Amino acid sequence: MKFILISGLSGAGKSKAASFLEDMGYYVVDNMPAALIPKFAELCMAGQGQYDRVALVTDIRGGQTFDGLFSALDQLHEMGCDYKILFVEATLETIVKRYKETRRIHPLAKNGRSLAEAVRVERTALEPVRQRAEYIVDTSALSTAKLRGEMLRLFGEGDGAPAMSVSVISFGFKYGIPIEADLVFDVRFLPNPYYIAELRDQTGLDDGVRNFVFGYQQTRDFMKHLENLMGFLLPLYVEEGKTALVIGVGCTGGHHRSVAVTRALADFIRQKGYSAAENHRDMTRD
Repeated sequence: MKFILISGLSGAGKSKAASFLEDMGYYVVDNMPAALIPKFAELCMAGQGQYDRVALVTDIRGGQTFDGLFSALDQLHEMGCDYKILFVEATLETIVKRYKETRRIHPLAKNGRSLAEAVRVERTALEPVRQRAEYIVDTSALSTAKLRGEMLRLFGEGDGAPAMSVSVISFGFKYGIPIEADLVFDVRFLPNPYYIAELRDQTGLDDGVRNFVFGYQQTRDFMKHLENLMGFLLPLYVEEGKTALVIGVGCTGGHHRSVAVTRALADFIRQKGYSAAENHRDMTRD
């Protein structure tokens, strides 16, 4: 079981980090009391894999000290729970700017204490947690996308596979472009098997149509260029922090050319080591 404890400075980006972990399949609980952490971990460990990746956010919102947290962590160690601490921080200037932009109140900015002083007090209080952290992420210069990429780098599957899923969708332009598509390729310039009587009722998944479409040099040249483009773009999307990419491939009706190209493109993306699903949206339409 992967058990991650997220802590750090208010306004540094703990909630964003937690949301990215949730997108990666982690079960996330925000602001759990320290006393409940061992019991929660016990339930997760007894869940037979149902909660094999868990992330808990704990911070100073309740005005607590962290003696209780350290006691909870000691109990986790005794239970054999292999936990890691992620500490999220940012510079004083960055946190002050973020609070001014959002107009939120810092949890320690009370009794006349200034925002800057509240950040300094919190940093001092959290220093023991920071010293025990396996991962320290400074978000001062990180965009949202870069923070997502950092979470993927630190807490991805770790099996060497790029941490981005790709979906390739074939469609017919006569039915509209998929609104979820990030990239759209128009293959209506390819030779159309619709005008071959014996192929008209087949689809791009059938050998006859596929052999027809890829029997032309222009199709093979197009696929070579498309594969080169995907080989260039996919790692850049991963580096940027993108977790899901949707590629649309369209022909007139979505039965023949787009289906054949979608199958070939999805196969290529899988060969590059990415998780790729294919969906033929309009293939069964009349």
